[in-house]
Amino acid sequence: MNDDITAGAATGERDDLLTVTDLRQYFPVREGLLRRQTGAVQAVDGLNFSVKRGETLSLVGESGCGKTTTGRMLTRLIEPTDGKIIFEGRDITHQSMKQLRPLRREVQMIFQDPYSSLNPRHTVGTIVGAPFKLQDVKTENGVKKAVQDLLALVGLSPEHYNRYPHEFSGGQRQRIGIARTLALRPKLIVADEPVSALDVSIQAQVINLMEDLQEEFNLTYVMIAHDLSIVRHVSDRVAVMYLGKIVEIGEASRVYTNAMHPYTTALLSAVPVPDPSRRTKRDRIRLTGDVPSPLNPPPACRFHTRCWKAQDICKTQEPPMRELEPGHEVACHFPENLATVNSSPQPATAAS
Repeated sequence: MNDDITAGAATGERDDLLTVTDLRQYFPVREGLLRRQTGAVQAVDGLNFSVKRGETLSLVGESGCGKTTTGRMLTRLIEPTDGKIIFEGRDITHQSMKQLRPLRREVQMIFQDPYSSLNPRHTVGTIVGAPFKLQDVKTENGVKKAVQDLLALVGLSPEHYNRYPHEFSGGQRQRIGIARTLALRPKLIVADEPVSALDVSIQAQVINLMEDLQEEFNLTYVMIAHDLSIVRHVSDRVAVMYLGKIVEIGEASRVYTNAMHPYTTALLSAVPVPDPSRRTKRDRIRLTGDVPSPLNPPPACRFHTRCWKAQDICKTQEPPMRELEPGHEVACHFPENLATVNSSPQPATAAS
């Protein structure tokens, strides 16, 4: 985590870099000869969150919950169906490609697969130097020197400038992708599962590199991941997603030690503890049934079809997002671990 966050808060400089309000992405489903719309996949349905300068916010959840779609909307690779994305006070939700051109220098993305995100026909120098040419950025000592400096920054040799992606391992390719992302010194980086395609032995190296770069350049990360053990060590705050909605959000330490949504509790119960001396007896929570289709999600609480605490109110009334402890919000009628925050275990109401 970035120590600059604490300093920024003390000086009043820690403001919201990114604010998302009621963000939605519905993908139309068309059938028949006339391609008429018969439904819509509700990939993301009403997200609300903000990201402070210099912090790392992680979006976690099962595959298909809308994490990657959210990341692509934040970088405006796809246009949202509804809602607002405010970056540094500017509404970028529906800006044109021409209007977005300056934004590309400030918001970048690290892609999940280092094997398909690099053009195999281009050299490393061409790949990493592309942002300078696309944005017509002049460098002090030329593009080649700037690219070599970036390669050294991410732990690669400047001599790799003329090599091709197939000559590198997966971890090295991801470093090349990170170097390309850093070329224009962005303020916000959306990292879409940056280490999930890498060997376990390499994952820690790439994560440590990202943390070092964050500290050096005061970067802000939105990290998309499903590996909760990695997220725990890099995040300032964690947002847990289920079927297109955020069900719990708060400081990473609070979410991991005092998870309140049943879905979060189930996810954490599956995280392995590698050190036998630190293992404690705990019950693995096995969720029954499959994740419902986002084409026809369950009414009210979307988790009620798999939740062991579900009651009638969960099937008829959507739980509002409530702050049950400072900085820790949960959308659940019957949250877990309420005794630790001295809250009354009563079901939420719309007025709560």
